[in-house]
Amino acid sequence: MKIYTKTGDSGETSLFGGTRVPKSNERIEAYGTVDELNSFVGLATSYELSDAGTKYLRKVQELLFTLGADLATPPSSQTRIDRISEDDVSFLEDAIDELEKDLETLKNFILPGGSQPGATLHVARTICRRAERATVACSKSDNISENCIKFLNRLSDFLFVVARYENKHAAVREETWKPDK
Repeated sequence: MKIYTKTGDSGETSLFGGTRVPKSNERIEAYGTVDELNSFVGLATSYELSDAGTKYLRKVQELLFTLGADLATPPSSQTRIDRISEDDVSFLEDAIDELEKDLETLKNFILPGGSQPGATLHVARTICRRAERATVACSKSDNISENCIKFLNRLSDFLFVVARYENKHAAVREETWKPDK
């Protein structure tokens, strides 16, 4: 099987279930941004991570594939796929709670950055927020599964915490934001 099909040459693509839509469709923007996010999470995993970071981020990558499929498949489709669930949101909440046990409570905003994995995870967090905005926009004009937005909202929190955790693991001090007055 060839990697190219030529079916998108006219600027359209297929959703799961076969419906053709323009590549500029809000649903395509949402799951395309999720794909970009998954790639940045993969970049973060290419660096030396803590055992906890590796474990959680690999699971997150799997869940991002599920999320992408969920967004690519309208709930009304007869295509059977796994969808993001409340359990997936709970997984992120539990991971946040576990990682935060080892972190100092924040009293100030911190500057995104730090170690290579930490800085990359901060970039992933901002891409996650963009994916969330695209998914919210999609939900205003199209029907999406109810847990997609909740999952992305929690995921950005998780990515912030795991970035902090990896910076601590790498013994890189967080820089606080000190606005000029």
